[in-house]
Amino acid sequence: MQTEVPNARIPALAAFLAEHRSTAHRVMHHLIGLQRPFLLKSDLHDAVDELSRDDQEIADTALGRALYQAQEAAIDASWVYLALRRRVAKWDYLRIHLETMDLNEVSVSEFLRFKEHLATGGYDDPFGLEIDLQPFYREQQKLSEEGSIGRGVEFLNRRLSSRLFDELGKGDQRLLGFLSMHSYRGHQLMLNEAIGSVAELRNGLRQAMIPLRRRASHTPYSELANELRSFGFEAGWGNDAARIRETMGLLLDILEAPSPRSLEAFLSRVPMIFAIAIVSPHGWFGQSNVLGRPDTGGQVVYILDQVRAVEREMHRRLAEQGIDIEPRVVVLTRLIPEAEGTMCNERLEPIAGTRNAVILRVPFRNEAGEVLPHWVSRFRIWPYLERFALDAERELLAELGGRPDLIIGNYSDGNLVASLLSQRLDVSQCNIAHALEKTKYLFSDLYWRDNEEHYHFSAQFTADLIAMNTADFVITSTYQEIAGTDDSVGQYESYTHFTMPGLYRVVSGLDVYDPKFNIVSPGADEEIYFPYTEPERRLGHLQPEIDQLIYGGPRAGESRGVLAERERPLLFTMARLDRIKNISGLIEWYGRSPELREQVNLLVVAGHVDPQRSGDDEEREQIHRVHTLFDAHQLDGQVRWLGIHLEKPLAGELYRTIADRRGVFVQPALFEAFGLTVIEAMSCGLPVFATRYGGPLEIIEDGISGFHIDPNHGEAATALIAEFFRQCDDDPRHWDALSDGALARVEERYTWRRYAERMMTLSRVYGFWKFVTNLERKETMRYLGMFYGLQYRPLARAVPG
Repeated sequence: MQTEVPNARIPALAAFLAEHRSTAHRVMHHLIGLQRPFLLKSDLHDAVDELSRDDQEIADTALGRALYQAQEAAIDASWVYLALRRRVAKWDYLRIHLETMDLNEVSVSEFLRFKEHLATGGYDDPFGLEIDLQPFYREQQKLSEEGSIGRGVEFLNRRLSSRLFDELGKGDQRLLGFLSMHSYRGHQLMLNEAIGSVAELRNGLRQAMIPLRRRASHTPYSELANELRSFGFEAGWGNDAARIRETMGLLLDILEAPSPRSLEAFLSRVPMIFAIAIVSPHGWFGQSNVLGRPDTGGQVVYILDQVRAVEREMHRRLAEQGIDIEPRVVVLTRLIPEAEGTMCNERLEPIAGTRNAVILRVPFRNEAGEVLPHWVSRFRIWPYLERFALDAERELLAELGGRPDLIIGNYSDGNLVASLLSQRLDVSQCNIAHALEKTKYLFSDLYWRDNEEHYHFSAQFTADLIAMNTADFVITSTYQEIAGTDDSVGQYESYTHFTMPGLYRVVSGLDVYDPKFNIVSPGADEEIYFPYTEPERRLGHLQPEIDQLIYGGPRAGESRGVLAERERPLLFTMARLDRIKNISGLIEWYGRSPELREQVNLLVVAGHVDPQRSGDDEEREQIHRVHTLFDAHQLDGQVRWLGIHLEKPLAGELYRTIADRRGVFVQPALFEAFGLTVIEAMSCGLPVFATRYGGPLEIIEDGISGFHIDPNHGEAATALIAEFFRQCDDDPRHWDALSDGALARVEERYTWRRYAERMMTLSRVYGFWKFVTNLERKETMRYLGMFYGLQYRPLARAVPG
């Protein structure tokens, strides 16, 4: 276990405070003068910058540097507490007395208690419940470098493969046990009873390789089966002689001297994933008439595309393994009897574009066991999830005829249900957050009581802590999702320590250096989202409909605005109409920019135009705001707002049509966990301007495959877009360069083909290490089980039905 190097700035800060008390008092007085108990990193930066106007040296002092490093400050009349983030998830907490300028390091617990004191107006609970998972962390299997975060499987393979036969002692025997356990519905795979020891395994491999080398490479397994069975080998090694030789050769290499590369290559070939359950309870999960409804958007698209890609990859691997088995993928979601024209009241729905994947819907039930007929917001579903998990388990086992081999949870609710199912069924669990609400709403933990009536964050954040720590591995789309940036805390990192006053404080809730985290970025459906430069694939029959959408007249209840000048390029945006997506912000930027209004028109596909058609309070508020902006800036001739939900083929052709007209896509969200529409637009060849907060910061190479914008500085964003169009007017090749860069970036990093390959390999590698080591962490599960029973259950039951 490595010892963390102390922050070298702390002694320098203490010396500065002692030697330059007058300057320190002036700085602290300025912070107090802001009259806010909590200051964020941006507030502290602004304060130092303002002070530096009068004294240019302040920024270079130990105090100035400490304030720049601080992620937040908590202030009252006597004390300033600073949280310094020296690197990802490595924090120092300092306390400065405003009269004496004494500096002390404090514990995370004391820092959180001080925040509680300020947030509650003086209430202090010295005996409050503290959640501390630090004693359960697997220190011998932790990453140490922040650059390795999100590459957990690589770390496990490097760290453990070399120790497989040494420190684990009986590693080779465990490897034999792992290979012997594989079967499918009573049919043994890989090894039969003829091999009962490692010595027999080695000998069998050597003997089998002799006839295999004599056979032509393309000799099918069916002609080799009897001979291989006599040596102790069943189906699963490969579909022909060449592949069987390769697989057996990899195992011989591992038995001789295991290496990370050979171990991963071998495990990726082991037949152990035949059925997958994907859990996503909230929203309206279906394939038609659902997108744009409350709680229903990118996650549904993600999962359906994921299913298609994963099923294809499962078929490919099983074929290469020489096994004639039809894989199964089941999406577990909620059945909604009052389906409102959707398929959400159907128990089973085949998934288009797959051979055998289905949506399996199970209803929510109340305490009396009665089926809940209507849709329920994702913020209010917590009382139903435990019963849903039990009912879903029974339905899933019946549908599959046995246990799945992997359970994948989605979002907070799906991850919690996945945790319950995986523990009951003893199946590997993968979590995908999509978005964590905790980082989307400022101080949502500290002022949780103020949000409880609408959002019920207490139950959600508790569920997140449980699911994050029970998962065998976690998939994220970007590095930032886990660890943030130099200036911002990652979504997962924000669960390291936080407090919900009066409920509990978390002093160590999650370790982002845990090797369970892996970055596997999704893509866009390559059959739908392809470059505008491929005319033979274009959907020309949709062009009249698209022209009508963009340039047509009013559509009753579905549109506002008719574009007066059709020759202009288009700014295009498409998203849910909620505060975080910031569509109204983009419309306001456009309305306030004479230059941009002179250059381009704005096309918006978002939400509903008629507030009466929305069942979501936040969306209705945004609808009214957009109408106000139209009126205030007289936008009806320059902005086309469509309150419709596009089917995917139509959306893909719309992206390409806007590319034909040399337009761009704008994603202005205040925060975006990943940015699937960014990938879709780039896949079609559209230059993209997207938020720098979240996934798009990694997706886009600024100035090469698109541009980063700051949604908090709309004037700067519109100036950047206007400058782009000026350059395109001067040199049309400028647009082409960004379009080509977007296409190249997607092909390099963001395809479902790559995603599915990685997901299938990860599931096998983590399953292996879980079998041969103690990755199941029984002590941790006991602790989390108590936390579930004593904290989550009462919080969930308190949510109104």
